[in-house]
Amino acid sequence: MKVVLLAGGLGSRLAEETTRIPKPMVEVAGRPIMLHVMDIYDRFGFGDFVVACGYKAMLIKKFFQDLHLMNNDFTVGIGDGEMNLRPTSKLNWRVSVVDTGLSTMTGGRIRRLRDWIGDEPFMVTYSDGVGNVDIEALVDFHKSHGKLATVTAVQPPARFGNLELSGSKVTEFTEKVQKHETWINGGFFVFEPAVLDYLTGDEEPLEKQPLTKLAHDGELMAFKHYGFWHPMDTIRDRETLEKLGSQDLPPWMDFENGKAVTSTDMPTELMSA
Repeated sequence: MKVVLLAGGLGSRLAEETTRIPKPMVEVAGRPIMLHVMDIYDRFGFGDFVVACGYKAMLIKKFFQDLHLMNNDFTVGIGDGEMNLRPTSKLNWRVSVVDTGLSTMTGGRIRRLRDWIGDEPFMVTYSDGVGNVDIEALVDFHKSHGKLATVTAVQPPARFGNLELSGSKVTEFTEKVQKHETWINGGFFVFEPAVLDYLTGDEEPLEKQPLTKLAHDGELMAFKHYGFWHPMDTIRDRETLEKLGSQDLPPWMDFENGKAVTSTDMPTELMSA
């Protein structure tokens, strides 16, 4: 099953970084965040990727062209340029990099990949959000319900402190708390090929009319993920992920402590992260 990575946006809220490189190439713990996303799928044996790029597409193309050199050792003859690769990497990914247009929206990017995807079910996710999502359980859930689309529902990370008040008196202060069951679109989709028929043009975000119509048609199911999930929307997010990524086992690769619960509920409205 192919995995489509949406990697074409401008990343304007990360302007300090994205004026020089595309957002998926912003580094977390010494590696582009996109590679951390790919690691999640690789953990479950999925290594056939299609990268839908746009903004600064040439940098992404050049990166993947050279990735086999960066991941392995080699000897090069400086005079004649002859190179002998000495493989050290265990990665066995196949990566197709497709320029889907500078201004194309997420739905349009996927639509432009029809010939690359073929007639088989496929997965889609964003290149800037990581989580210890059980991809095997996600795919099994998608196969079990027989609908066209599955979205992974996640709970947004708490960003603000919580105050418990009695009148004007503060009775409790918690730095980060998440008491309410709020679900948002966390990416990590599984789609049947017929989903492509819901995508009508370059200007169409996946998160608007296509997902809404799938939900109204009863064709969108939610895979609830209770484990770790975090986007990289801001500099503060990048700093948080940088700190977490420096751990021996980043939380997005800690699948032993991830918890996924499937749902038979079909969301009629999805919030965007």
